[in-house]
Amino acid sequence: MNITVTVNGRPYTRDVEPRLLLVHFLRDELDLTGTHWGCDTSNCGACVVWLDGVPVKSCTALAVMASGKEVRTVEGLERDGELDPVQKGFTECHGLQCGFCTPGMLMTARWLLDHHPDPSEAEIREAVSGQICRCTGYENIVRSVRWAAEHSVREATS
Repeated sequence: MNITVTVNGRPYTRDVEPRLLLVHFLRDELDLTGTHWGCDTSNCGACVVWLDGVPVKSCTALAVMASGKEVRTVEGLERDGELDPVQKGFTECHGLQCGFCTPGMLMTARWLLDHHPDPSEAEIREAVSGQICRCTGYENIVRSVRWAAEHSVREATS
């Protein structure tokens, strides 16, 4: 099946099997390996990308479902060589350890901050509740998102 998908602002046309998962399309067809493939059951959340601006777990979406749509991956967070405040926050506040869950956490956090620029700790925890981090205990992830919220406001007003 022939599909055209815009990924991180760039259109791609490929012939794919109708049952190809979006995560495999991104990783194997487009070489965008920042999106991690973890469970195939939508439990871990490492594969979260945006589909037309909405976070989705790409291990449970078919590539053909993205045809004609916009996909944003973790590679699309940095702009002109500048890391997104969420990426900086995870670095500054040690929001990652092994890094496996990080792409999905970053995409979810960016979506949260775009829709709720000053989230509470409870709102951050609820936003990432569909994702599993086996390393950090989530404290540093929450701190990282708060850091990004505080610095996103400063950058937007600078």
